[in-house]
Amino acid sequence: MDKIKIAIADDYAIFRDGLKVGLNQDQNMEVTVEAGNGTELLERLEKNVVDVILMDLRMPGMDGMEATKRIRERFVQTKIIAVTLHDEDSFIVHLMEIGANAYLLKDADPLDIREAIYAVHLHGYYFNDLVNKALLKKLITKGNFKPAFNQKVELSDRELEVLQLICDEKTAIEIGTEIFLSPRSVEGIKQRLIDKIGVRNTAGLVLFAVKNGLI
Repeated sequence: MDKIKIAIADDYAIFRDGLKVGLNQDQNMEVTVEAGNGTELLERLEKNVVDVILMDLRMPGMDGMEATKRIRERFVQTKIIAVTLHDEDSFIVHLMEIGANAYLLKDADPLDIREAIYAVHLHGYYFNDLVNKALLKKLITKGNFKPAFNQKVELSDRELEVLQLICDEKTAIEIGTEIFLSPRSVEGIKQRLIDKIGVRNTAGLVLFAVKNGLI
């Protein structure tokens, strides 16, 4: 496989350096962009296309939340992983709603960070079992937030089938093989789901499925 090109955005150079050394040890990954805040990151992304961004939320100038919104508008295919000290429910929910593909804490094991990178690159999302998925389900069960989903959406049997397989972390090729469709047709159904439900990415589809008891 081609190397996964990675950007790191964090205002602490020592943190960036540590991540860079660790990730570059993986032969399938390469850190090609570094930035100290959101403004620097956006400027450098104009000249260097990356697959995955590891981004802190609290940075001087443009923070990670604002940068996430702008990246979603300008670099649709780029995956965003929030890597932060903040484990508050509001941060997690808000980041997933505005388009982040994963949310990790800075004390995450290096293996978990690499796993998250592979997951968002291949599947479009990564929910850490100990933090993200547990907190999201807890919030949904208690009704503590109202995502900006289209609540009146009606999905066909085929769309529900594809949504379930997406939640099972299947790729478009794997889904196509299982339900006898071309990968292109699967991608078309996936985009239709995104448009119908009113989310920004695959992570949003999974969040919708969890909220509505589909998984």
